[in-house]
Amino acid sequence: MSKIMSRTLRLARRSSFWVGLCLLTVLPSWGQRRMGPSPPRLSAARAGAPENGEFTFVRAVYSSPLRGYGGYGGSWAVDFPEADYHFISGMRDWTGINLSISAEPKQLPIMDERLFRYPLIYFVEPGFLELSNEEAARLREYIQRGGFVFLDDFWGEAEWQNVREQLKKVLPEYEIKDLPLSHPIFHCYLDIDEVVQVPGIHSWVYRGVTHEKGGIVPHYMGIEDASGRLVVLITRNNDLGDAWEWINSPSYPAKFGLVAYKIGVNAVVYAMTH
Repeated sequence: MSKIMSRTLRLARRSSFWVGLCLLTVLPSWGQRRMGPSPPRLSAARAGAPENGEFTFVRAVYSSPLRGYGGYGGSWAVDFPEADYHFISGMRDWTGINLSISAEPKQLPIMDERLFRYPLIYFVEPGFLELSNEEAARLREYIQRGGFVFLDDFWGEAEWQNVREQLKKVLPEYEIKDLPLSHPIFHCYLDIDEVVQVPGIHSWVYRGVTHEKGGIVPHYMGIEDASGRLVVLITRNNDLGDAWEWINSPSYPAKFGLVAYKIGVNAVVYAMTH
Protein backbone atom coordinates (compact mmCIF):
# COMPACT_ATOMS: atom_id res chain seq x y z
CA MET A 1 0.00 0.00 0.00
CA SER A 2 2.79 2.46 0.87
CA LYS A 3 4.44 1.86 -2.52
CA ILE A 4 1.16 2.55 -4.32
CA MET A 5 0.62 5.75 -2.35
CA SER A 6 4.20 6.89 -3.02
CA ARG A 7 3.83 6.25 -6.75
CA THR A 8 0.49 8.07 -6.82
CA LEU A 9 2.03 11.07 -5.07
CA ARG A 10 4.92 11.21 -7.56
CA LEU A 11 2.48 11.09 -10.47
CA ALA A 12 0.42 13.89 -8.94
CA ARG A 13 3.54 16.06 -8.48
CA ARG A 14 4.66 15.38 -12.05
CA SER A 15 1.21 16.21 -13.45
CA SER A 16 1.01 19.45 -11.50
CA PHE A 17 4.46 20.50 -12.67
CA TRP A 18 3.78 19.66 -16.33
CA VAL A 19 0.43 21.45 -16.30
CA GLY A 20 2.03 24.58 -14.87
CA LEU A 21 4.81 24.68 -17.44
CA CYS A 22 2.46 23.86 -20.31
CA LEU A 23 0.16 26.72 -19.33
CA LEU A 24 3.10 29.10 -19.17
CA THR A 25 4.36 27.94 -22.58
CA VAL A 26 1.09 27.57 -24.45
CA LEU A 27 -0.47 30.73 -23.04
CA PRO A 28 2.28 33.36 -23.33
CA SER A 29 0.02 36.23 -22.33
CA TRP A 30 -0.80 34.44 -19.05
CA GLY A 31 2.90 33.93 -18.41
CA GLN A 32 3.71 37.53 -19.17
CA ARG A 33 1.07 38.74 -16.75
CA ARG A 34 2.48 36.47 -14.08
CA MET A 35 6.16 37.16 -14.59
CA GLY A 36 6.21 39.62 -17.40
CA PRO A 37 6.45 43.37 -17.63
CA SER A 38 5.26 44.04 -14.10
CA PRO A 39 8.11 44.04 -11.57
CA PRO A 40 8.77 40.48 -10.24
CA ARG A 41 8.69 41.80 -6.66
CA LEU A 42 5.09 43.05 -7.07
CA SER A 43 4.06 39.95 -8.98
CA ALA A 44 5.17 37.68 -6.13
CA ALA A 45 3.51 39.90 -3.54
CA ARG A 46 0.19 40.01 -5.43
CA ALA A 47 0.22 36.22 -5.69
CA GLY A 48 -0.21 36.04 -1.91
CA ALA A 49 3.16 34.59 -0.99
CA PRO A 50 4.16 35.09 2.63
CA GLU A 51 6.85 37.67 3.30
CA ASN A 52 8.68 35.15 5.48
CA GLY A 53 8.03 31.47 4.88
CA GLU A 54 9.57 28.16 5.85
CA PHE A 55 12.01 28.44 2.94
CA THR A 56 13.74 31.57 1.65
CA PHE A 57 15.79 31.56 -1.53
CA VAL A 58 19.23 32.97 -0.68
CA ARG A 59 21.80 34.11 -3.23
CA ALA A 60 25.43 34.41 -2.15
CA VAL A 61 27.14 37.78 -2.52
CA TYR A 62 30.85 37.26 -3.16
CA SER A 63 33.92 38.97 -4.54
CA SER A 64 35.07 38.34 -8.08
CA PRO A 65 37.40 39.93 -10.65
CA LEU A 66 34.39 40.98 -12.74
CA ARG A 67 33.48 44.27 -11.11
CA GLY A 68 30.09 45.49 -12.18
CA TYR A 69 29.36 42.26 -14.07
CA GLY A 70 25.66 41.47 -13.79
CA GLY A 71 24.77 45.11 -13.14
CA TYR A 72 24.91 44.88 -9.33
CA GLY A 73 28.60 44.92 -8.57
CA GLY A 74 29.89 41.50 -9.54
CA SER A 75 29.27 38.11 -11.13
CA TRP A 76 27.23 37.04 -8.10
CA ALA A 77 24.33 39.09 -9.48
CA VAL A 78 23.98 37.47 -12.92
CA ASP A 79 20.27 36.88 -13.73
CA PHE A 80 19.27 38.82 -10.61
CA PRO A 81 16.55 39.59 -9.63
CA GLU A 82 14.29 38.00 -12.26
CA ALA A 83 15.69 34.46 -11.91
CA ASP A 84 15.15 34.47 -8.15
CA TYR A 85 11.57 35.73 -8.29
CA HIS A 86 10.64 33.44 -11.16
CA PHE A 87 12.05 30.42 -9.36
CA ILE A 88 10.06 31.34 -6.24
CA SER A 89 6.89 31.62 -8.33
CA GLY A 90 7.60 28.30 -10.02
CA MET A 91 8.06 26.50 -6.73
CA ARG A 92 4.87 27.94 -5.31
CA ASP A 93 2.58 27.65 -8.32
CA TRP A 94 3.67 24.65 -10.39
CA THR A 95 4.94 21.98 -8.05
CA GLY A 96 2.16 21.38 -5.56
CA ILE A 97 4.82 21.52 -2.88
CA ASN A 98 3.59 21.61 0.72
CA LEU A 99 6.07 24.24 1.79
CA SER A 100 5.61 27.89 2.67
CA ILE A 101 7.90 29.85 0.32
CA SER A 102 8.98 33.39 1.18
CA ALA A 103 7.91 35.99 -1.37
CA GLU A 104 11.21 37.85 -1.09
CA PRO A 105 14.58 36.25 -1.92
CA LYS A 106 17.64 37.39 0.00
CA GLN A 107 21.18 38.26 -1.04
CA LEU A 108 23.74 37.68 1.69
CA PRO A 109 27.51 38.11 1.87
CA ILE A 110 29.19 34.92 3.01
CA MET A 111 30.34 36.49 6.27
CA ASP A 112 26.84 37.69 7.20
CA GLU A 113 25.74 35.98 10.43
CA ARG A 114 22.22 35.62 9.04
CA LEU A 115 23.51 32.95 6.67
CA PHE A 116 23.03 30.31 9.36
CA ARG A 117 19.28 30.91 9.37
CA TYR A 118 18.88 29.44 5.89
CA PRO A 119 19.35 25.82 4.74
CA LEU A 120 20.45 26.55 1.15
CA ILE A 121 22.66 29.17 -0.46
CA TYR A 122 22.90 29.59 -4.24
CA PHE A 123 26.10 30.66 -6.04
CA VAL A 124 25.86 31.81 -9.64
CA GLU A 125 28.96 32.11 -11.89
CA PRO A 126 31.32 30.43 -9.39
CA GLY A 127 33.87 30.20 -12.17
CA PHE A 128 34.79 33.71 -11.00
CA LEU A 129 34.42 33.07 -7.28
CA GLU A 130 37.33 34.19 -5.08
CA LEU A 131 37.02 33.04 -1.47
CA SER A 132 39.15 34.51 1.28
CA ASN A 133 40.37 32.20 4.02
CA GLU A 134 37.73 33.65 6.32
CA GLU A 135 34.95 33.07 3.80
CA ALA A 136 36.10 29.49 3.18
CA ALA A 137 36.07 28.83 6.93
CA ARG A 138 32.59 30.37 7.20
CA LEU A 139 31.22 28.18 4.39
CA ARG A 140 32.77 25.12 6.02
CA GLU A 141 31.03 25.98 9.28
CA TYR A 142 27.78 26.58 7.42
CA ILE A 143 27.97 23.13 5.83
CA GLN A 144 28.95 21.43 9.08
CA ARG A 145 25.94 23.00 10.77
CA GLY A 146 23.61 21.51 8.15
CA GLY A 147 23.80 24.00 5.27
CA PHE A 148 23.60 23.10 1.58
CA VAL A 149 25.60 24.89 -1.15
CA PHE A 150 24.31 25.03 -4.74
CA LEU A 151 26.73 26.12 -7.53
CA ASP A 152 25.35 26.94 -10.98
CA ASP A 153 26.24 28.63 -14.28
CA PHE A 154 29.88 28.11 -15.08
CA TRP A 155 31.43 26.76 -18.26
CA GLY A 156 34.63 25.32 -19.67
CA GLU A 157 37.85 24.04 -18.19
CA ALA A 158 39.24 27.28 -16.75
CA GLU A 159 36.10 28.03 -14.74
CA TRP A 160 35.87 24.40 -13.64
CA GLN A 161 39.42 24.51 -12.30
CA ASN A 162 38.57 27.63 -10.31
CA VAL A 163 35.48 25.99 -8.83
CA ARG A 164 37.60 23.02 -7.76
CA GLU A 165 40.20 25.30 -6.16
CA GLN A 166 37.58 27.27 -4.24
CA LEU A 167 35.82 24.16 -2.96
CA LYS A 168 39.14 22.69 -1.86
CA LYS A 169 39.54 25.70 0.41
CA VAL A 170 36.21 24.83 2.02
CA LEU A 171 36.26 21.02 2.11
CA PRO A 172 39.81 19.83 1.38
CA GLU A 173 39.17 16.32 2.68
CA TYR A 174 36.30 15.51 0.29
CA GLU A 175 36.26 14.81 -3.43
CA ILE A 176 33.94 16.27 -6.03
CA LYS A 177 32.25 13.53 -8.04
CA ASP A 178 29.61 13.01 -10.69
CA LEU A 179 26.34 12.03 -9.06
CA PRO A 180 24.57 8.93 -10.36
CA LEU A 181 21.00 9.51 -11.47
CA SER A 182 19.96 7.05 -8.78
CA HIS A 183 21.09 9.54 -6.12
CA PRO A 184 18.28 10.59 -3.73
CA ILE A 185 18.52 14.24 -4.77
CA PHE A 186 17.20 13.32 -8.20
CA HIS A 187 14.13 11.58 -6.79
CA CYS A 188 13.37 13.29 -3.48
CA TYR A 189 10.42 15.17 -5.00
CA LEU A 190 10.44 15.09 -8.81
CA ASP A 191 12.13 12.36 -10.85
CA ILE A 192 15.20 13.38 -12.87
CA ASP A 193 16.33 10.52 -15.11
CA GLU A 194 18.66 12.23 -17.59
CA VAL A 195 21.59 14.65 -17.53
CA VAL A 196 20.42 17.50 -19.75
CA GLN A 197 22.49 20.54 -20.63
CA VAL A 198 20.54 23.71 -19.77
CA PRO A 199 21.87 26.52 -21.99
CA GLY A 200 22.24 30.22 -21.49
CA ILE A 201 19.74 32.09 -23.61
CA HIS A 202 22.38 33.84 -25.73
CA SER A 203 24.06 30.57 -26.71
CA TRP A 204 20.71 29.13 -27.72
CA VAL A 205 19.22 32.14 -29.49
CA TYR A 206 22.29 33.53 -31.25
CA ARG A 207 24.35 30.38 -31.86
CA GLY A 208 21.79 27.61 -31.74
CA VAL A 209 23.87 25.53 -29.30
CA THR A 210 23.52 24.53 -25.66
CA HIS A 211 27.19 24.99 -24.69
CA GLU A 212 29.73 27.77 -24.32
CA LYS A 213 33.42 28.28 -23.57
CA GLY A 214 34.18 24.70 -24.59
CA GLY A 215 31.96 23.24 -21.88
CA ILE A 216 30.26 20.73 -24.15
CA VAL A 217 29.56 17.89 -21.71
CA PRO A 218 27.10 18.64 -18.87
CA HIS A 219 27.62 17.23 -15.39
CA TYR A 220 25.50 17.03 -12.26
CA MET A 221 28.14 16.81 -9.57
CA GLY A 222 28.46 17.11 -5.82
CA ILE A 223 30.29 16.59 -2.56
CA GLU A 224 29.10 14.21 0.15
CA ASP A 225 30.31 14.44 3.73
CA ALA A 226 31.49 11.53 5.88
CA SER A 227 27.91 10.59 6.74
CA GLY A 228 26.90 10.42 3.07
CA ARG A 229 24.88 13.66 3.13
CA LEU A 230 25.15 15.65 -0.08
CA VAL A 231 26.40 19.07 1.03
CA VAL A 232 27.30 20.68 -2.32
CA LEU A 233 25.40 20.41 -5.61
CA ILE A 234 27.20 21.50 -8.78
CA THR A 235 25.52 21.93 -12.17
CA ARG A 236 28.63 22.11 -14.33
CA ASN A 237 28.36 23.33 -17.93
CA ASN A 238 24.77 24.36 -17.26
CA ASP A 239 22.90 27.61 -16.69
CA LEU A 240 19.79 26.94 -14.61
CA GLY A 241 19.58 30.60 -13.65
CA ASP A 242 19.01 31.65 -17.27
CA ALA A 243 16.26 29.06 -17.59
CA TRP A 244 14.55 30.46 -14.49
CA GLU A 245 14.99 34.01 -15.73
CA TRP A 246 13.71 33.36 -19.28
CA ILE A 247 11.07 30.71 -18.59
CA ASN A 248 8.29 32.86 -20.06
CA SER A 249 10.23 33.88 -23.19
CA PRO A 250 9.08 32.35 -26.51
CA SER A 251 12.78 32.17 -27.49
CA TYR A 252 13.68 29.81 -24.65
CA PRO A 253 12.44 26.21 -25.02
CA ALA A 254 10.27 24.94 -22.18
CA LYS A 255 12.13 21.61 -22.21
CA PHE A 256 15.18 23.33 -20.72
CA GLY A 257 13.09 25.29 -18.27
CA LEU A 258 11.47 22.08 -17.06
CA VAL A 259 14.85 20.53 -16.25
CA ALA A 260 16.09 23.67 -14.50
CA TYR A 261 13.05 23.91 -12.27
CA LYS A 262 13.07 20.20 -11.43
CA ILE A 263 16.71 20.35 -10.32
CA GLY A 264 16.12 23.54 -8.34
CA VAL A 265 13.02 22.22 -6.59
CA ASN A 266 14.71 18.94 -5.72
CA ALA A 267 17.69 20.82 -4.33
CA VAL A 268 15.37 22.77 -2.04
CA VAL A 269 13.53 19.65 -0.87
CA TYR A 270 16.79 17.80 -0.28
CA ALA A 271 18.27 20.71 1.68
CA MET A 272 15.13 21.01 3.79
CA THR A 273 14.99 17.29 4.60
CA HIS A 274 18.69 16.47 5.07
